[in-house]
Amino acid sequence: MNRFTDKTVLVTGAGGVLGRTAALSFAQEGAAVAVADLNESAVHETVKMIESEGGKASGIIVDVTSSESVKAMVDTVVSRHGGLHIAFNNAGILGGGTPVGEHDEDVWNKVLAVNLTGVFLALKYETAQMAANGGGVIVNTASNLGAHWRLAGMSAYSTSKAGVSFLTRTAALEYINQGVRINSISPGPIDTPMSYLPGETREQRDARLAPTVPLGRVADPQEIANAVLWLASEESSYVVGHDHVIDGGATA
Repeated sequence: MNRFTDKTVLVTGAGGVLGRTAALSFAQEGAAVAVADLNESAVHETVKMIESEGGKASGIIVDVTSSESVKAMVDTVVSRHGGLHIAFNNAGILGGGTPVGEHDEDVWNKVLAVNLTGVFLALKYETAQMAANGGGVIVNTASNLGAHWRLAGMSAYSTSKAGVSFLTRTAALEYINQGVRINSISPGPIDTPMSYLPGETREQRDARLAPTVPLGRVADPQEIANAVLWLASEESSYVVGHDHVIDGGATA
């Protein structure tokens, strides 16, 4: 399939497992991919992987908590590739693990800054660029641990991701008449480093998480990336302001 030929796609958090998987998938379907992350070496690695398969990519170092950095990211994408058609706002961190009364305030502030304010800033500059140039598509990464489920000790993460879900819905209503279609995904546990507790083995991780998922396993990152690409494609052209839950039935 070549659903994204002649399209420029921006992926934040593209140095991580899910972002990298999505970036590779977009490139395999013809897109020029702007690979953005705070981790410079991870950015270079993702770009190298795309180019080794014959794809088109460029790397951008970005701090999604900084308005100046996010604006510069979007400006750089446009100057390098001539436009911005699709954005996957995926940068995020975990944080937390303690009850609200014991939660470290610096951790709380950092989680919300990256996960929620980072998406807000991305939307701020992406929507302006897209609306002024004929429209586009945006997909944000929320979580089933946001507006759909709950887990003790995850107050900062869950709050940030619930915020992403509702921010997505509001922005979708604000920009659909300007040709910008916005949705989010809410994955359950994915086979990434974020799914592990400190010192935990794969077997221990699976034994802890599998019982929480009716499907009986954590998701392969490609399964989540497939949903992102569908939401970014014309196949989902009538989907607006939707939070697409992909969690193996955990919140069914």
